[in-house]
Amino acid sequence: MSDTSENEQPRRRQARGERRIAQLLEAAAQVFCTTGYTAASTNAIAREAGVSPGTLYQFFPNKEAIAIELGDRLMHEMRETYGEALATVDPATPLEEAIGAAVDRFMAFNTEHPVFFALMHGPDLPGGITEAHDQLHATLIGRVEDLLASLLPEAPPAGLTRTAHVCLGIYKAGLELVLAHEGDERAAYVQEIKHVLVRYLDPLVGDRLGRA
Repeated sequence: MSDTSENEQPRRRQARGERRIAQLLEAAAQVFCTTGYTAASTNAIAREAGVSPGTLYQFFPNKEAIAIELGDRLMHEMRETYGEALATVDPATPLEEAIGAAVDRFMAFNTEHPVFFALMHGPDLPGGITEAHDQLHATLIGRVEDLLASLLPEAPPAGLTRTAHVCLGIYKAGLELVLAHEGDERAAYVQEIKHVLVRYLDPLVGDRLGRA
């Protein structure tokens, strides 16, 4: 009985610590979205979380450490998202459907976690986040290239790379507009992004999708 109790106490402390960290990260996400990373402060994050600055410092030494932990968790989730969104496309799938499904998955992640865009595209970000984002971007481009290669088997590698960069650039440009709007207007911008990508890729893909 005593051994069980001794084992449970560290687990309970660990669980409480994880809940507190999650609370602080959620508060940081709100502050970073509202003020931007540069203007944010640990005091503002502590206030948003409803804790004292001293409590915050028990878990994070500074704002940079909070941003890096938040960024790491988001990028892990983002990798799972693009693994699903950029899966191999069935040749019987219409191009509009394939693009729509991929855009919807990415948009669901980005609109649920708007701080991801704020952290990845803001100025004066911690070096750790910048490096991790560069790696994520390179991996994402590689996944888009692989997907395009299955649709455009005769395209040269350099052409696939350019097409992948253009697709991702269109998405990122549209994402900024999407995040700036709500409700029906947000949905309309998402639809516009899909239209642009379809119109860009349709002449390249030709009859390879939706004709099986």
